[in-house]
Amino acid sequence: MTTVPVTRNHSLDEEELRNHGTSKLLELSEHKFGEVSHTDWLDTASTDKSAAASPILRRHNSVPAEMPSVSHVNSMMSPQSTQGGPLMSPNQYGSNDPVHDLPPELLQAGWRKFWSKRENRPYFFNKITNESLWEMPRLGHYDPSTDPLGIQMSPPGSGEPHTPVTPIAHPPFPRLGEKRRASEDGMAPAAKKFILCGHWDLEIPTNVVIWERSPSLLPPPHPEIEQYRSNLVIKLRQQYQEMCHSREGIDAPKESLNRWFMERKIIDRGNDPLLPSICYPEISQSMFREIMNDIPIKLVRPKFSGDARKQLSKYAEAAKKMVESRNISPESRKIVKWNAEDAFQWIRKTLNATFDDYLERLGHLKQQCQPHLVEAAKDSVEAICAKIYNLSCDYAKKIRDKHWTLLRQHGIEEITSPLQVSVHKKVYCYPVQFAISSPHLPPVQLLSEKEHTVLRYKGDAVRINTISFQKLEHLYRLNCSDDRKFENFLARVWCMLKRYQAFAGISHNEGHGIQGSLPVAVFDCLYKHFGVTFECFASPLNCYFRQYASPFPDTDSFFGSRGPILNFYPVSGSFEANPPYCEELLDASIIHFEKLLSASQEPLSFIVFISECRDPVPSFLTKIDSSRFKRKQLLIPAYDHEYRHGFQHAIPKSEIYQRSIHGTQVFFLQNDSGYARWGPTPERIEALLEAFKLGKDKEREQSLAPVAPTLQQGPSTTPGAQISDQKQSNTIPKLGVPQLGRNNSDGGSSLNHSTL
Repeated sequence: MTTVPVTRNHSLDEEELRNHGTSKLLELSEHKFGEVSHTDWLDTASTDKSAAASPILRRHNSVPAEMPSVSHVNSMMSPQSTQGGPLMSPNQYGSNDPVHDLPPELLQAGWRKFWSKRENRPYFFNKITNESLWEMPRLGHYDPSTDPLGIQMSPPGSGEPHTPVTPIAHPPFPRLGEKRRASEDGMAPAAKKFILCGHWDLEIPTNVVIWERSPSLLPPPHPEIEQYRSNLVIKLRQQYQEMCHSREGIDAPKESLNRWFMERKIIDRGNDPLLPSICYPEISQSMFREIMNDIPIKLVRPKFSGDARKQLSKYAEAAKKMVESRNISPESRKIVKWNAEDAFQWIRKTLNATFDDYLERLGHLKQQCQPHLVEAAKDSVEAICAKIYNLSCDYAKKIRDKHWTLLRQHGIEEITSPLQVSVHKKVYCYPVQFAISSPHLPPVQLLSEKEHTVLRYKGDAVRINTISFQKLEHLYRLNCSDDRKFENFLARVWCMLKRYQAFAGISHNEGHGIQGSLPVAVFDCLYKHFGVTFECFASPLNCYFRQYASPFPDTDSFFGSRGPILNFYPVSGSFEANPPYCEELLDASIIHFEKLLSASQEPLSFIVFISECRDPVPSFLTKIDSSRFKRKQLLIPAYDHEYRHGFQHAIPKSEIYQRSIHGTQVFFLQNDSGYARWGPTPERIEALLEAFKLGKDKEREQSLAPVAPTLQQGPSTTPGAQISDQKQSNTIPKLGVPQLGRNNSDGGSSLNHSTL
């Protein structure tokens, strides 16, 4: 038997080759070289041994520490099979590597050639679309309905196409439920396609093209670590509240820590996906500004004249006490006390003041006193900001140490050297890849409660609407191939929900604004009229498309996340951006968009939705107003449109839509080719304004004719799940929960999703 040494090579092409049919046969130890026989590279679909049993199994989008070099693959592929029959036909396209012995156009589109032991014949696999074919894909076919970018094949000999091409694969993305049939069937059957209906469209393919990128070195999520991180984040929130109360006599500003997370992560170079640990400067201007704004008391807009009068009196009294107890210059103390006394005299003399008179007087008092109050409280507030940052650094280190201790117990070692992509080429965007394998995760309890699903790990429960849980199943099936039996599915859902729970906050309704999303009718319009297929600020819980950017690649990539938008560098495509309101994040995002638009000559478009704010005018609004890529600007008036609630995955359906109390500004940022393809023409703008009208989503839901699903009774067979609902047989079973471990073509139910 011919053997070859395995060399360290991080080519993603070779990773797909390895994971498609060979990962379970490579017995490699960490950081050691081994040997691989030529028979290890055969398709093992007919074997009974499960790939999950491999100690080095990795996701389809993860890169192992030791990879066989392309130069050795030809020596692995013996010209004879183990039965003595021919293994591969002679190379026809000048490649020494049988796997890559295809025309350049097919290689560029992601096609590779493999050998099936079961059928004793070659087949073709597309690593981009996950499609398998017995016959070589035809060349030169172009269909706008299956090629969203409108890319046509380059003529033979004309070199590589300008952008990646997917020839004649119908559709150009994964066919759910499809399996290669035995050759005696005569012809391939029509692919089964399962569609889960809801406030999303996960069947829309991407038109976003990127340069192939190196995999992430983040450690895989684990429920034990996520629970530990959540406890430390809750502790950090409590310490923030205590410091604000004890040092400044105020409550911590609402959602201030959430915005601090977002602002710090723009400049953070640390390893924790949530807690900032390596930031410069250490003092957050966002946190400093928000604490100062609530000193000496938090001001809220009053409803009645009496409330306005009381608030004016309280502010004057608090400002006077503050300058008397702080180390401040005599001149500043004198100015604040004089203005406070002047306010008291005005209140006593003016008996018939109107509501606006009180607000005007309060604004004048704050304008006169605030600079001096900032001087008095500056050192104390900076100490609070520095303390929170130092605590975050300490907690991030504890989490990292515990995480790697747990992974080493499973024989998984850290990779410290950066990984490189061996072939620099354009591909359609794909979820974040990982270089570090995941251990088998502990069981998570599953409890179905009619419209809600509860996941519990060691008594720590998270809740999600059943329809959203089914959406996560569908996204997981589309994007994760290291766990086809869903053995780690519940644990990964629990980790993801726990992460967003820690990020949003512990107070009632805290953090819902971070995940608010556009109405479904608007997304539908953006796709049909502007070619939008990608969301720049989303999560697995609120995404409309199956391709999106989100803040946590380690927990979200299993469900299709492409990672944070600031670390995403597309070459072409059409994007929707509805960022959460954080001035620093908005500023960084607009700078990022302009850099991308400047660097690409291919069609690139960003449609940005920002809450209207003009007093004072923030720097990000000045930037986007003056951008040379701005093609059009719209204003959707306040109260004339609505958004979907940030907790749409957990609240009742009747509470999902919220009328916007602020206007929404829409900016179209496009380069020249993007403007030519997706420009804001009057007809398209009219369609967008129509989609924003109130009640459009309800009209859409009513227009859909629901089909009653066929329900099947029976216990769930999800591996790794402990079903704690003793009355499950008396409740309506969940739709979309597959009978895992069975293949669609073998009669197993994979995703019986009906229109809901």
